[in-house]
Amino acid sequence: MNRKTIRTAGAVLAGVLLVGGATACGQTKAGDKAGDKAGGGNGGAVTEVAPAAYLEKVQKTSEELTSFRYTMSGTTAGQQVNGEVSMRMKPTLGMAMKMANPEKPGENVEIRLVDSAMYMGAEGQWLKFDLKSLDAKAGKSLDSLAKGGTSRAENPGDRANELLAAKDLKKAGEETIDGQKTTHLVGTVTLEQMKAAAASAAPEVKERREKSVKTLETQGIKSMTMDMWIGDNDRPKQFRMRGDGAQGPVDVTIKFTDYNQPVEITAPPADQVVDLAELAKDRKNAA
Repeated sequence: MNRKTIRTAGAVLAGVLLVGGATACGQTKAGDKAGDKAGGGNGGAVTEVAPAAYLEKVQKTSEELTSFRYTMSGTTAGQQVNGEVSMRMKPTLGMAMKMANPEKPGENVEIRLVDSAMYMGAEGQWLKFDLKSLDAKAGKSLDSLAKGGTSRAENPGDRANELLAAKDLKKAGEETIDGQKTTHLVGTVTLEQMKAAAASAAPEVKERREKSVKTLETQGIKSMTMDMWIGDNDRPKQFRMRGDGAQGPVDVTIKFTDYNQPVEITAPPADQVVDLAELAKDRKNAA
């Protein structure tokens, strides 16, 4: 794998992490904003369900997820993003991501997370990053991720948390996506709202949320407009986030294709892999 491809793969990964790294920035207790389908205070008349009620249901169903798949398309940090992701949380953590190389049409950049190692590859050549041995903090984050306690950034429940922080949250209408009827919600979350929510978060998630806000701040993003389309099963069908940053606009749409289906992820063939830890050790011994 040449240096240009490595840089491109890194840029694609950074862009995806920017999109996926804006983790939950606010959480509302069930009933704080929610409306009821049957109003007890107006003679039993049926009332409109409040937007927050939809998001609270998404949070609940997301706690039961073992895996999901989604496609991603749009622009982030000045780069075109187009790809697909398979994510498994249980029984073991795993991820497979395939993204189109924006600098080389027809080529895909792949990233796999298997057994505490990350593989990044293109054209049958892979780099292996042992996350625990290369970076203690990365290893700690990986352990927390596997336990479900931290940055499951792409998890729909986290997305619902983000949107719950929007003061202008509203229902934009009913739409059909890929034959599925959905309820469309939209709202804008500012960086200041994210900071306030992170500052008041519980200790076990405070550091993660503050780091996510810092990432957005570094990119020069001051607010994000978010859209979520929720199906009858209380699970998101589609999610979109938009914002302006110093490196260019962010406008990415994520479409969930399935939930709780088997996700098998394997390491690449050993003869196609260069282990960076082993390479660094060989160079040190040769010096």
